[in-house]
Amino acid sequence: MKENLVQQVMWPRLVANKLLRRTPYSSTDDFSPNERFDDQKETRKYKVFVNTWNVGGVEPAVDDLNMEDWLGTHDNSHDIYVLGFQEIVPLSAKNVLGPEKSRNSVKWNALIRSALNKSKSTSPRSQEHKERQKVYPVREASCGDGGSNACEFRCILSKQMVGIFISVWVRGDLRKYIWNLSVSCVGCGIMGRLGNKGSVSVRFCLHQTSFCFVCCHLASGGKEGDEIQRNLDVVGILSRTRFPQGGASGDLPMKILDHDRVIWLGDLNYRISLPEAKTRSLVDQKEWNALLENDQLRLEVTEGRTFEGWLEGTIGFSPTYKYYPNTNEYYGGTIGRKGEKRRAPAWCDRILWHGRGLRQIEYGRGESRLSDHRPVQAVFVAEVDILRRSTKDVETFCLSERFDRHNFKEFSKDEFSELN
Repeated sequence: MKENLVQQVMWPRLVANKLLRRTPYSSTDDFSPNERFDDQKETRKYKVFVNTWNVGGVEPAVDDLNMEDWLGTHDNSHDIYVLGFQEIVPLSAKNVLGPEKSRNSVKWNALIRSALNKSKSTSPRSQEHKERQKVYPVREASCGDGGSNACEFRCILSKQMVGIFISVWVRGDLRKYIWNLSVSCVGCGIMGRLGNKGSVSVRFCLHQTSFCFVCCHLASGGKEGDEIQRNLDVVGILSRTRFPQGGASGDLPMKILDHDRVIWLGDLNYRISLPEAKTRSLVDQKEWNALLENDQLRLEVTEGRTFEGWLEGTIGFSPTYKYYPNTNEYYGGTIGRKGEKRRAPAWCDRILWHGRGLRQIEYGRGESRLSDHRPVQAVFVAEVDILRRSTKDVETFCLSERFDRHNFKEFSKDEFSELN
Protein backbone atom coordinates (compact mmCIF):
# COMPACT_ATOMS: atom_id res chain seq x y z
CA MET A 1 0.00 0.00 0.00
CA LYS A 2 2.79 2.41 0.97
CA GLU A 3 4.76 1.52 -2.16
CA ASN A 4 1.72 2.28 -4.33
CA LEU A 5 1.39 5.63 -2.60
CA VAL A 6 5.07 6.36 -3.25
CA GLN A 7 4.63 5.57 -6.93
CA GLN A 8 1.52 7.76 -7.17
CA VAL A 9 3.50 10.68 -5.75
CA MET A 10 6.62 10.02 -7.81
CA TRP A 11 5.15 9.51 -11.27
CA PRO A 12 3.70 13.03 -11.72
CA ARG A 13 7.05 14.48 -10.64
CA LEU A 14 8.92 12.37 -13.21
CA VAL A 15 6.47 13.34 -15.92
CA ALA A 16 6.69 17.03 -14.99
CA ASN A 17 10.48 16.98 -15.06
CA LYS A 18 10.48 15.21 -18.41
CA LEU A 19 8.09 17.74 -19.89
CA LEU A 20 10.03 20.68 -18.55
CA ARG A 21 13.38 19.33 -19.72
CA ARG A 22 12.02 18.79 -23.22
CA THR A 23 11.30 22.50 -23.55
CA PRO A 24 14.55 24.47 -24.05
CA TYR A 25 13.15 27.72 -22.72
CA SER A 26 11.50 26.32 -19.59
CA SER A 27 13.15 26.35 -16.20
CA THR A 28 12.72 23.46 -13.80
CA ASP A 29 13.15 25.97 -10.99
CA ASP A 30 9.76 27.39 -11.94
CA PHE A 31 7.88 24.15 -11.20
CA SER A 32 6.61 23.09 -7.80
CA PRO A 33 4.44 19.94 -7.46
CA ASN A 34 2.29 21.67 -4.87
CA GLU A 35 1.81 24.86 -6.89
CA ARG A 36 -0.99 25.54 -9.36
CA PHE A 37 -1.05 28.46 -11.75
CA ASP A 38 -2.25 29.22 -15.27
CA ASP A 39 0.08 29.45 -18.26
CA GLN A 40 2.01 32.68 -17.91
CA LYS A 41 4.30 34.66 -20.18
CA GLU A 42 6.54 37.13 -18.46
CA THR A 43 9.03 39.59 -19.95
CA ARG A 44 12.61 40.00 -18.84
CA LYS A 45 15.11 42.57 -20.05
CA TYR A 46 18.67 41.81 -21.13
CA LYS A 47 21.47 44.17 -22.14
CA VAL A 48 23.02 43.47 -25.54
CA PHE A 49 26.35 45.01 -26.54
CA VAL A 50 26.89 45.29 -30.31
CA ASN A 51 30.13 46.34 -31.98
CA THR A 52 31.22 46.62 -35.61
CA TRP A 53 34.75 47.26 -36.81
CA ASN A 54 36.51 47.19 -40.16
CA VAL A 55 40.01 46.17 -39.06
CA GLY A 56 41.59 46.63 -42.50
CA GLY A 57 43.16 43.18 -42.68
CA VAL A 58 45.46 43.96 -39.74
CA GLU A 59 46.37 41.05 -37.50
CA PRO A 60 45.35 41.76 -33.89
CA ALA A 61 48.01 42.31 -31.24
CA VAL A 62 47.43 42.66 -27.50
CA ASP A 63 49.72 45.67 -27.13
CA ASP A 64 47.93 47.64 -29.88
CA LEU A 65 44.41 47.35 -28.49
CA ASN A 66 42.50 48.95 -25.65
CA MET A 67 40.13 46.04 -25.11
CA GLU A 68 38.22 47.79 -22.31
CA ASP A 69 37.44 50.74 -24.58
CA TRP A 70 36.50 48.47 -27.45
CA LEU A 71 34.25 46.09 -25.50
CA GLY A 72 32.96 48.45 -22.84
CA THR A 73 33.94 45.98 -20.11
CA HIS A 74 34.47 48.68 -17.46
CA ASP A 75 31.05 47.98 -15.91
CA ASN A 76 30.54 44.30 -16.89
CA SER A 77 26.80 44.84 -17.00
CA HIS A 78 26.03 43.34 -20.42
CA ASP A 79 24.42 39.94 -20.90
CA ILE A 80 25.18 39.33 -24.59
CA TYR A 81 28.03 40.53 -26.81
CA VAL A 82 27.70 40.54 -30.61
CA LEU A 83 30.97 41.51 -32.28
CA GLY A 84 31.16 42.02 -36.03
CA PHE A 85 34.26 42.54 -38.17
CA GLN A 86 34.99 43.43 -41.75
CA GLU A 87 38.28 42.82 -43.58
CA ILE A 88 39.49 40.45 -40.88
CA VAL A 89 41.90 39.36 -43.62
CA PRO A 90 43.16 41.50 -46.54
CA LEU A 91 40.73 41.32 -49.47
CA SER A 92 43.30 40.00 -51.92
CA ALA A 93 42.40 37.67 -54.80
CA LYS A 94 44.11 34.84 -52.92
CA ASN A 95 41.92 35.33 -49.85
CA VAL A 96 38.71 35.89 -51.81
CA LEU A 97 39.11 32.92 -54.16
CA GLY A 98 41.18 30.59 -51.99
CA PRO A 99 40.40 28.56 -48.86
CA GLU A 100 39.24 30.32 -45.69
CA LYS A 101 42.04 31.53 -43.43
CA SER A 102 40.93 31.38 -39.80
CA ARG A 103 44.17 32.42 -38.09
CA ASN A 104 43.01 35.99 -37.41
CA SER A 105 39.52 34.95 -36.30
CA VAL A 106 41.09 32.53 -33.82
CA LYS A 107 43.25 35.34 -32.46
CA TRP A 108 40.30 37.71 -32.16
CA ASN A 109 38.26 35.11 -30.28
CA ALA A 110 41.15 34.51 -27.89
CA LEU A 111 41.46 38.25 -27.21
CA ILE A 112 37.71 38.58 -26.71
CA ARG A 113 37.57 35.65 -24.30
CA SER A 114 40.44 37.06 -22.27
CA ALA A 115 38.91 40.56 -22.12
CA LEU A 116 35.38 39.45 -21.20
CA ASN A 117 36.67 37.12 -18.49
CA LYS A 118 39.55 39.35 -17.44
CA SER A 119 39.45 38.54 -13.74
CA LYS A 120 39.45 34.79 -14.35
CA SER A 121 41.26 34.08 -17.60
CA THR A 122 44.81 33.39 -18.58
CA SER A 123 46.68 35.33 -21.26
CA PRO A 124 45.20 35.64 -24.78
CA ARG A 125 48.10 33.68 -26.27
CA SER A 126 47.37 30.69 -24.05
CA GLN A 127 43.74 30.81 -25.22
CA GLU A 128 44.53 30.61 -28.95
CA HIS A 129 44.98 26.85 -28.96
CA LYS A 130 41.62 26.38 -27.22
CA GLU A 131 39.87 28.60 -29.76
CA ARG A 132 41.09 26.62 -32.79
CA GLN A 133 38.40 24.01 -32.28
CA LYS A 134 35.70 26.52 -31.37
CA VAL A 135 34.81 28.24 -34.60
CA TYR A 136 31.16 27.73 -35.59
CA PRO A 137 29.33 25.90 -34.26
CA VAL A 138 30.53 26.32 -30.69
CA ARG A 139 29.12 23.92 -28.12
CA GLU A 140 30.06 24.37 -24.49
CA ALA A 141 28.70 23.33 -21.13
CA SER A 142 26.15 25.66 -19.58
CA CYS A 143 26.56 27.67 -16.42
CA GLY A 144 24.30 25.19 -14.69
CA ASP A 145 26.93 22.48 -15.13
CA GLY A 146 28.87 24.03 -12.27
CA GLY A 147 32.58 24.50 -11.87
CA SER A 148 34.73 27.55 -11.29
CA ASN A 149 34.09 28.86 -14.82
CA ALA A 150 30.32 28.44 -14.65
CA CYS A 151 29.47 32.13 -15.04
CA GLU A 152 32.14 33.24 -17.49
CA PHE A 153 31.17 34.59 -20.89
CA ARG A 154 30.99 31.82 -23.48
CA CYS A 155 31.19 31.94 -27.25
CA ILE A 156 28.02 30.32 -28.57
CA LEU A 157 28.72 30.91 -32.25
CA SER A 158 31.33 32.43 -34.54
CA LYS A 159 31.51 32.42 -38.32
CA GLN A 160 33.81 33.85 -40.99
CA MET A 161 33.16 34.44 -44.70
CA VAL A 162 36.36 35.77 -46.32
CA GLY A 163 36.81 39.09 -44.45
CA ILE A 164 33.44 39.22 -42.66
CA PHE A 165 33.44 37.69 -39.20
CA ILE A 166 30.89 37.61 -36.39
CA SER A 167 31.34 36.29 -32.86
CA VAL A 168 28.53 35.98 -30.28
CA TRP A 169 29.16 35.66 -26.54
CA VAL A 170 26.72 35.20 -23.66
CA ARG A 171 26.86 34.96 -19.90
CA GLY A 172 27.38 31.36 -18.87
CA ASP A 173 24.13 31.16 -16.93
CA LEU A 174 22.14 32.14 -20.05
CA ARG A 175 23.60 29.43 -22.28
CA LYS A 176 21.07 26.77 -21.26
CA TYR A 177 18.19 29.00 -22.40
CA ILE A 178 19.60 29.55 -25.91
CA TRP A 179 18.51 27.20 -28.67
CA ASN A 180 18.20 26.86 -32.45
CA LEU A 181 21.45 28.59 -33.34
CA SER A 182 21.97 28.96 -37.06
CA VAL A 183 23.99 30.96 -39.59
CA SER A 184 23.41 32.16 -43.15
CA CYS A 185 26.04 33.68 -45.47
CA VAL A 186 25.32 35.81 -48.54
CA GLY A 187 28.05 36.87 -50.97
CA CYS A 188 27.48 40.15 -52.85
CA GLY A 189 31.02 40.84 -54.07
CA ILE A 190 32.67 39.91 -57.36
CA MET A 191 30.06 38.72 -59.89
CA GLY A 192 27.44 39.48 -57.23
CA ARG A 193 28.26 36.24 -55.41
CA LEU A 194 31.75 36.16 -53.91
CA GLY A 195 32.34 36.87 -50.25
CA ASN A 196 34.58 39.94 -50.41
CA LYS A 197 31.31 41.82 -49.85
CA GLY A 198 28.04 40.55 -48.40
CA SER A 199 26.82 39.40 -45.00
CA VAL A 200 27.06 36.77 -42.30
CA SER A 201 23.81 36.54 -40.35
CA VAL A 202 23.26 34.58 -37.15
CA ARG A 203 20.09 33.72 -35.35
CA PHE A 204 19.18 32.10 -32.05
CA CYS A 205 16.29 31.95 -29.64
CA LEU A 206 16.65 33.12 -26.05
CA HIS A 207 13.79 31.60 -24.07
CA GLN A 208 10.86 32.26 -26.45
CA THR A 209 12.22 35.28 -28.31
CA SER A 210 14.11 34.98 -31.60
CA PHE A 211 17.11 37.19 -32.37
CA CYS A 212 18.81 37.86 -35.70
CA PHE A 213 22.09 39.77 -36.15
CA VAL A 214 23.29 40.74 -39.63
CA CYS A 215 26.99 41.58 -39.99
CA CYS A 216 27.68 43.09 -43.41
CA HIS A 217 30.22 44.75 -45.67
CA LEU A 218 28.48 46.61 -48.50
CA ALA A 219 29.83 47.88 -51.83
CA SER A 220 32.55 50.51 -51.56
CA GLY A 221 33.07 53.65 -53.63
CA GLY A 222 32.78 57.38 -53.08
CA LYS A 223 31.52 58.40 -56.51
CA GLU A 224 28.02 59.69 -57.11
CA GLY A 225 25.71 56.76 -57.76
CA ASP A 226 27.75 54.19 -55.81
CA GLU A 227 25.05 54.24 -53.15
CA ILE A 228 22.74 52.48 -55.62
CA GLN A 229 24.90 49.35 -55.49
CA ARG A 230 24.85 49.49 -51.70
CA ASN A 231 21.05 49.62 -51.80
CA LEU A 232 21.07 46.57 -54.09
CA ASP A 233 23.35 44.72 -51.68
CA VAL A 234 20.81 45.33 -48.89
CA VAL A 235 18.00 43.99 -51.08
CA GLY A 236 20.08 40.92 -51.92
CA ILE A 237 20.93 40.21 -48.29
CA LEU A 238 17.31 40.53 -47.17
CA SER A 239 16.02 38.30 -49.97
CA ARG A 240 18.75 35.64 -50.01
CA THR A 241 19.36 35.12 -46.30
CA ARG A 242 17.61 31.92 -45.21
CA PHE A 243 17.65 29.98 -41.96
CA PRO A 244 16.34 26.42 -41.44
CA GLN A 245 12.90 26.37 -39.87
CA GLY A 246 13.80 23.57 -37.46
CA GLY A 247 12.18 23.27 -34.05
CA ALA A 248 9.63 20.73 -32.93
CA SER A 249 6.82 22.47 -34.78
CA GLY A 250 8.92 23.60 -37.76
CA ASP A 251 7.69 27.18 -37.45
CA LEU A 252 10.91 29.05 -36.64
CA PRO A 253 11.53 32.23 -38.66
CA MET A 254 13.40 31.72 -41.93
CA LYS A 255 14.01 35.29 -43.11
CA ILE A 256 15.73 38.19 -41.37
CA LEU A 257 12.63 40.30 -40.79
CA ASP A 258 10.61 37.34 -39.49
CA HIS A 259 12.58 37.40 -36.21
CA ASP A 260 11.41 39.17 -33.06
CA ARG A 261 14.56 41.26 -32.49
CA VAL A 262 16.75 42.23 -35.46
CA ILE A 263 20.01 44.22 -35.44
CA TRP A 264 22.07 45.11 -38.52
CA LEU A 265 25.73 46.06 -38.06
CA GLY A 266 28.68 46.58 -40.32
CA ASP A 267 30.62 48.70 -42.77
CA LEU A 268 27.68 49.95 -44.80
CA ASN A 269 30.03 52.23 -46.77
CA TYR A 270 27.51 55.07 -47.27
CA ARG A 271 29.32 58.40 -47.69
CA ILE A 272 28.52 62.11 -47.36
CA SER A 273 27.16 63.78 -50.50
CA LEU A 274 29.17 67.00 -50.25
CA PRO A 275 32.38 68.22 -51.88
CA GLU A 276 35.42 66.90 -50.06
CA ALA A 277 36.65 70.33 -48.93
CA LYS A 278 33.23 71.21 -47.51
CA THR A 279 33.01 67.86 -45.72
CA ARG A 280 36.43 68.29 -44.11
CA SER A 281 35.57 71.83 -43.02
CA LEU A 282 32.33 70.73 -41.34
CA VAL A 283 34.13 67.82 -39.65
CA ASP A 284 36.74 70.21 -38.24
CA GLN A 285 33.91 72.36 -36.85
CA LYS A 286 32.04 69.28 -35.56
CA GLU A 287 28.91 70.36 -37.41
CA TRP A 288 27.36 66.90 -37.26
CA ASN A 289 23.82 67.99 -38.13
CA ALA A 290 24.93 69.74 -41.33
CA LEU A 291 26.88 66.64 -42.33
CA LEU A 292 24.06 64.24 -41.47
CA GLU A 293 21.65 66.19 -43.65
CA ASN A 294 23.83 65.01 -46.54
CA ASP A 295 24.56 61.52 -45.23
CA GLN A 296 23.80 59.05 -48.02
CA LEU A 297 22.24 56.43 -45.76
CA ARG A 298 19.80 58.89 -44.23
CA LEU A 299 18.97 60.37 -47.62
CA GLU A 300 18.29 56.92 -49.10
CA VAL A 301 16.15 55.89 -46.12
CA THR A 302 14.17 59.15 -46.28
CA GLU A 303 13.46 58.55 -49.97
CA GLY A 304 12.34 54.99 -49.24
CA ARG A 305 15.07 53.40 -51.33
CA THR A 306 16.62 51.24 -48.60
CA PHE A 307 16.16 50.04 -45.00
CA GLU A 308 12.48 50.87 -44.90
CA GLY A 309 11.20 50.70 -41.33
CA TRP A 310 14.67 50.44 -39.78
CA LEU A 311 15.87 52.71 -36.97
CA GLU A 312 19.20 54.26 -36.02
CA GLY A 313 20.22 56.12 -32.89
CA THR A 314 21.41 59.72 -32.76
CA ILE A 315 24.93 60.16 -34.12
CA GLY A 316 26.95 62.47 -31.90
CA PHE A 317 30.45 61.29 -32.78
CA SER A 318 33.04 62.02 -35.47
CA PRO A 319 32.98 60.15 -38.80
CA THR A 320 34.63 56.76 -38.43
CA TYR A 321 36.38 56.62 -41.83
CA LYS A 322 39.03 57.11 -43.21
CA TYR A 323 42.08 57.47 -40.94
CA TYR A 324 45.75 56.84 -41.37
CA PRO A 325 46.28 53.73 -39.20
CA ASN A 326 47.72 54.42 -35.74
CA THR A 327 46.93 58.14 -35.99
CA ASN A 328 44.06 60.56 -35.40
CA GLU A 329 44.54 62.11 -38.85
CA TYR A 330 41.94 61.65 -41.55
CA TYR A 331 43.27 60.24 -44.81
CA GLY A 332 44.32 62.90 -47.31
CA GLY A 333 44.50 65.58 -44.63
CA THR A 334 47.50 67.45 -43.30
CA ILE A 335 49.89 64.53 -43.71
CA GLY A 336 48.58 63.48 -47.11
CA ARG A 337 51.03 62.23 -49.68
CA LYS A 338 51.14 63.37 -53.28
CA GLY A 339 49.28 61.12 -55.69
CA GLU A 340 47.28 59.14 -53.11
CA LYS A 341 43.53 58.69 -53.53
CA ARG A 342 41.30 61.20 -51.81
CA ARG A 343 38.90 59.87 -49.18
CA ALA A 344 36.55 62.33 -47.50
CA PRO A 345 35.52 61.46 -43.92
CA ALA A 346 32.25 59.52 -43.61
CA TRP A 347 30.12 57.51 -41.20
CA CYS A 348 30.64 54.21 -43.02
CA ASP A 349 30.23 52.05 -39.91
CA ARG A 350 26.66 51.85 -38.58
CA ILE A 351 24.30 49.89 -36.35
CA LEU A 352 20.56 49.75 -37.12
CA TRP A 353 17.64 47.83 -35.67
CA HIS A 354 14.15 46.78 -36.70
CA GLY A 355 10.93 46.05 -34.86
CA ARG A 356 9.74 46.31 -31.29
CA GLY A 357 11.25 45.09 -28.06
CA LEU A 358 14.62 46.85 -28.53
CA ARG A 359 15.61 50.12 -26.89
CA GLN A 360 18.99 51.63 -27.67
CA ILE A 361 20.62 53.25 -24.65
CA GLU A 362 24.11 53.93 -26.06
CA TYR A 363 25.52 54.67 -29.51
CA GLY A 364 29.09 55.77 -29.99
CA ARG A 365 32.52 54.98 -31.32
CA GLY A 366 35.73 53.62 -29.87
CA GLU A 367 39.16 55.15 -30.33
CA SER A 368 41.29 52.11 -31.18
CA ARG A 369 43.71 53.10 -33.95
CA LEU A 370 44.48 49.66 -35.34
CA SER A 371 42.99 50.32 -38.80
CA ASP A 372 41.67 53.10 -41.04
CA HIS A 373 38.22 52.75 -39.39
CA ARG A 374 37.13 53.42 -35.84
CA PRO A 375 34.90 50.81 -34.17
CA VAL A 376 31.25 51.67 -33.53
CA GLN A 377 29.30 50.25 -30.61
CA ALA A 378 25.73 50.30 -29.34
CA VAL A 379 24.01 48.96 -26.25
CA PHE A 380 20.41 47.76 -26.39
CA VAL A 381 17.91 46.69 -23.78
CA ALA A 382 16.10 43.71 -25.30
CA GLU A 383 12.77 42.40 -24.07
CA VAL A 384 12.59 38.60 -23.92
CA ASP A 385 9.45 36.52 -23.44
CA ILE A 386 9.55 33.61 -21.01
CA LEU A 387 6.82 30.98 -20.91
CA ARG A 388 6.06 29.34 -17.60
CA ARG A 389 4.53 25.86 -17.85
CA SER A 390 1.53 25.24 -15.61
CA THR A 391 0.89 22.01 -13.72
CA LYS A 392 -2.29 21.70 -15.77
CA ASP A 393 -0.07 20.69 -18.72
CA VAL A 394 1.26 17.80 -16.62
CA GLU A 395 -2.22 16.62 -15.70
CA THR A 396 -3.30 16.69 -19.36
CA PHE A 397 -0.27 14.67 -20.36
CA CYS A 398 -0.85 12.07 -17.63
CA LEU A 399 -4.39 11.50 -18.90
CA SER A 400 -3.38 11.27 -22.56
CA GLU A 401 -2.45 8.24 -24.65
CA ARG A 402 1.12 9.55 -24.92
CA PHE A 403 1.59 8.89 -21.19
CA ASP A 404 1.03 5.15 -21.74
CA ARG A 405 3.79 5.06 -24.36
CA HIS A 406 6.46 6.21 -21.88
CA ASN A 407 8.17 3.58 -19.74
CA PHE A 408 8.77 5.07 -16.32
CA LYS A 409 10.78 3.22 -13.72
CA GLU A 410 8.85 2.08 -10.66
CA PHE A 411 10.68 3.26 -7.57
CA SER A 412 10.72 1.36 -4.33
CA LYS A 413 10.16 3.10 -1.03
CA ASP A 414 13.92 3.09 -0.28
CA GLU A 415 14.79 4.53 -3.70
CA PHE A 416 12.15 7.21 -3.29
CA SER A 417 13.60 8.19 0.09
CA GLU A 418 17.08 8.50 -1.43
CA LEU A 419 15.82 10.79 -4.19
CA ASN A 420 14.13 13.08 -1.71
